[in-house]
This record gives sequence, structure tokens and C-alpha cells, in this order.
Amino acid sequence: MRLSVMVFGLVCVCALVMGTAAPPLQDDEDVRGAFMTSRPKDKPTSSGTTVRPSHRKPKPSGGGSTGGGSGSTGSSNPGPSHPAKPEKTPNKPGPSGVTPVNARRLGLGVTLFMRDSNGLAVRVDPDHVFRKGDRVRVLLETNTDGYLYIFNTTDDGAATKIYPDAELDDAGNYLQAHVPFEIPSSVSADERLRWFAFDHAAGTEHLFFVFTREPLSGVPIDDDLIALCKDSKEKCPVRPSPEVWEIVQKQMQEPLKTDKTQQFGDAQTASEKQASARGLGLSKEDPPPSLVMMASSARSTLVATLDLIHK
Repeated sequence: MRLSVMVFGLVCVCALVMGTAAPPLQDDEDVRGAFMTSRPKDKPTSSGTTVRPSHRKPKPSGGGSTGGGSGSTGSSNPGPSHPAKPEKTPNKPGPSGVTPVNARRLGLGVTLFMRDSNGLAVRVDPDHVFRKGDRVRVLLETNTDGYLYIFNTTDDGAATKIYPDAELDDAGNYLQAHVPFEIPSSVSADERLRWFAFDHAAGTEHLFFVFTREPLSGVPIDDDLIALCKDSKEKCPVRPSPEVWEIVQKQMQEPLKTDKTQQFGDAQTASEKQASARGLGLSKEDPPPSLVMMASSARSTLVATLDLIHK
């Protein structure tokens, strides 16, 4: 199954579209409560900028190089500076990548929006069955700083890397805690680039969201990815290496705790749009994610598998 998306080349398949076949709900209040507790109480002050935040790997505060599997040095950061965070994210891993004993469990929040007959973005059940012509957008939120990788398989086919992409976010994939990440962007100048659109081909898209505290070894990001793709698209690593895919498959075996809300049909709020466009953090008073997936222990990698059903 394919999605007709009027976005950059590699993002066509990216249905960040969360039609999801999530695991059974477990400890609902604990999962959602733990995720929401890490949101700041108050809203951060708006900087007034309309530029999307940088997703480049942060430069080390001491001026030295930061260890990371991608090989990126972080020496070039042409994108806008990272916004001031409303609160400090605790328990960052040390240079060795070892996760502290009291580190926060990694959590990922997903909200799926579908365009209604009036052109508005409304919350839709991730288990919704999509048809030709449906248009969707996804809002992702993490509960701590880290790096997001997205892979896709179609009907058990070969895995394809969707994100990071040399043509998106300056090839970066760094997310800040509770600063929403919207794909595609609702503030795109072209209406056609604001949604993923389903075509006539039916099937099931399996999406793999890999969220890590440190860059994933063997997957280029930032300048490394741009340099790799500069001369020819054929040089870009569209498919993950066997070593990387083996890591993803292994992490998939780790249990997740999930919680899905039953409230759908509400329109996307102005604060959600502003937060994703300006790099502002969401507060406790903002709507919670439709689906929250949290690791059952404080490990350094979270892999969430979601299905998108298209008939």
C-alpha cells in the first residue's frame, strides 16, 4: 500500500499517520499520569518567531565533541537555535550512554488528525480504517530529550527509513521534551504539503518509531546525512543496514505500557499549532496525546510499532 503524499521525495511513504494497533492497555492511569506529570505546569513565553525549531544535534556546552553513533560533530548548525525549555529534563545520560538508575522512562505521545469536510484538523481514532482520499497529519510528543527515527514496512516488505531525511529539518532528528513535532507541518505555505493523502492501493503500513537518548549507531544525521545525499539520491541510505534493523527488532521485544483516550472528533487547538510551529513546549493545560506509549523500564531506547490500515 502506498500513500500519495505531496511532500518531499522520501517522505511519501511516511504516514506518520498513526493508525495504530497498539498493545492492550496496561496501568492506564500510571502511564498517562507519568507522561503528563513531566509536562511543565505553565506555558512558556512565546518568542514570536514563526520559524520551526532546529532538530540538529545540540552542541556540547563545553565546546568539545559529543559522542554519538552517527559520527556527526555538530560543528554546523545553520538552523534556528533551540528554544528555551520550560523546565530542565532530568537525568541525562553521561558520555558513555549509560542510563542512570533513576532516569525517567522513555515515553512517546501520538495524536492523529484527519481533515474533515471543512478542511479542519480533527482528532481521529488511531484504529480508524482509512479510504482513498482521506488526509491525515500526526503530532508527536516525547517526555524527554532524545532522537527520533522512523522506519516503515508495507505488508511485511523490506524496511525503509522515513526519518531523518536530508530534505527535512536540516537532516536533524533531535526532539526536546514536550515540544510537539508535527508531520506534515500545518503551517506549510502550500496546502497540498500539509497532509498525507491515501491513494487507491489498499494494504497495511507498519511504522516503527525508534526514540533514543543518544544517536542510533549506524544511521547518519545532520551534516553527515546531507553530505551523503548531496551528489546523488542513490547514495542516501533509504534502507537501514542489517545491523541497525537487528537492533530495532530486538528492542521491539521489550514490553510497552500504553494508554489510548476514547475522546475523538475535537479540532486541533491553536496552542498545539503554535507550539509545533514555534518550538514551544506543551503544558499540563494543553490537550493530552491520543495515544501514550511508555517503556516499562528506564532503558535508553523505545521502539513503538504502529499499524496504519487502508482499505
